[in-house]
Amino acid sequence: MAWSTHEIRNQYDALSAYPMLETDLALQEALARAQADWAMPMLQGFSAELARPETWVWAEEANRHTPGLKAFDARGRRIDQVEFHPSWHALMTLYRRQGLVSLAFDNDRRGRWAATAAGFYLHGQVEAGTLCPATMTQAAIPVLQKEPALWAEVGPHLLNTQHDPRDVPLAQKAAGWIGMGMTEKQGGSDVRANTTQATPVGAGGRGAEYRLTGHKWFFSVPTSDAHLVVARTLEGGHSCFYVPRWRPDGTRNTVQIQRLKEKVGNRSNASSEVEFQDAYGLMLGDEGRGIPTIIEMATCTRLNCVLGSSAILRQAAVQALAYTRQRQAFGRALAEQPLMRAVLADLALESEAALVLAMRLAQAFEAGDSPSGKAWKRLVTPAAKFWVCKRAVELTGEAMEVFGGNGYVDEGPMARLFREAPVNSIWEGSGNVMCLDVMRAVAREPDAAWALLDELGDLAAGEPRLVAALQALGDALREPPEALEGLGRRFAQQLVLVAQAGLLRQHAPAAVADAFIATRFGDRHWGRVVGALDTRGLDVNAVLRRTYPA
Repeated sequence: MAWSTHEIRNQYDALSAYPMLETDLALQEALARAQADWAMPMLQGFSAELARPETWVWAEEANRHTPGLKAFDARGRRIDQVEFHPSWHALMTLYRRQGLVSLAFDNDRRGRWAATAAGFYLHGQVEAGTLCPATMTQAAIPVLQKEPALWAEVGPHLLNTQHDPRDVPLAQKAAGWIGMGMTEKQGGSDVRANTTQATPVGAGGRGAEYRLTGHKWFFSVPTSDAHLVVARTLEGGHSCFYVPRWRPDGTRNTVQIQRLKEKVGNRSNASSEVEFQDAYGLMLGDEGRGIPTIIEMATCTRLNCVLGSSAILRQAAVQALAYTRQRQAFGRALAEQPLMRAVLADLALESEAALVLAMRLAQAFEAGDSPSGKAWKRLVTPAAKFWVCKRAVELTGEAMEVFGGNGYVDEGPMARLFREAPVNSIWEGSGNVMCLDVMRAVAREPDAAWALLDELGDLAAGEPRLVAALQALGDALREPPEALEGLGRRFAQQLVLVAQAGLLRQHAPAAVADAFIATRFGDRHWGRVVGALDTRGLDVNAVLRRTYPA
């Protein structure tokens, strides 16, 4: 128009609604290695649904229109309902329809854990909040399967592929969701400091009815159909309980929502504070064994934290790469400029390293109690949660900066990725808790730790930088446990980096593996900020093409 003072040029929208599976060679290869070819039609269909523009709109709307608490009805009756935007339910329906919640447990096909991980990873690149109830429900299944009477009652609802959002007793619904309640004000990660009391109605014991009185400071998805809760009995100590939203007599259970949390990210999902006022619960497992029982559930959720952060890293790398290939500055595309190429290469390497590790962990979960599977699950899962989740926090900030001021404006996916990243590092055990868990596993199962180093040694064979790093890890294992505890972060970091490097050597193109090792080990160890790489002699073009084909 005549009065216009500028024209819009050299402005490009963030990437959206693109085929994520089809453009992710590393993920396709991981599925093939795990013999999950049978799941490809489902995953391809899911990828196509995630690529629809309306799915990305749902993600934006679910996070902009956050959940709201309606504690009472119009006549003052306590109802404790949480109202979600319709886009939340659309995303929940989409994920559940794929069968991903129960896929790892409702069959014995090889590759079922890899297929589950891949679906989670794809969904997490579009919207992460809806994966919280999916994670907790999935993780609760093996715990509940150990209680035959209860599983016969609730199992069919958890294996169901429908999303039924009605607030009615689970028996009246097609499908249900399960949550978890551990954290209390005074303890945080120290679950043994929990004070919530459980009193038996009759004789007590496994499968018996109890009344719970106390609180939970973080109680995610409070409108789930049931929660697994840690509470203390007078005689046996901390035990685990199945606490449904509705009592067997059809009345609402007395788990009262005090308020919803105003979180930094994960805003589509409702987290709350609750009070138990003689709430109905059934004991799971043996009395006094509540923490090991809930840790079994948490081990699975920690895998999903790694996958969720890997998804965030992947989306951040792809967004940055797609944008810089279009945006011009100083006479040429940003992606052609040496400093930006170093940043993009670092993002790309971190993303593929996170994925290859997460998919290896998924295979370990499928392997069950095999010696190798147990070592990867017990030692590498907490180390990976520590390192990969922390890397997502740093790298999403760098990816946001790639977009300049446009990245800092809350219109598009970059700000949401940045806000979302810290949650996986905090939930299910903070960084220090994860490192302490690694150290405890080393102390309690030294043979498993040495076996893991031997396996990593096979992957490192012929690479002197990795051999040297493994020798340093071996030297650390010989230290007394009390001396090693303070080095927990260094040990966990080095363990993850060696595992990632070895897996990349085994599975990724040489350009990717060589670049990762050159920039993470030895004299060319990468710097204290993202992109502080010495890229001379590295095939950066090959790394970037693999991450997202031009």
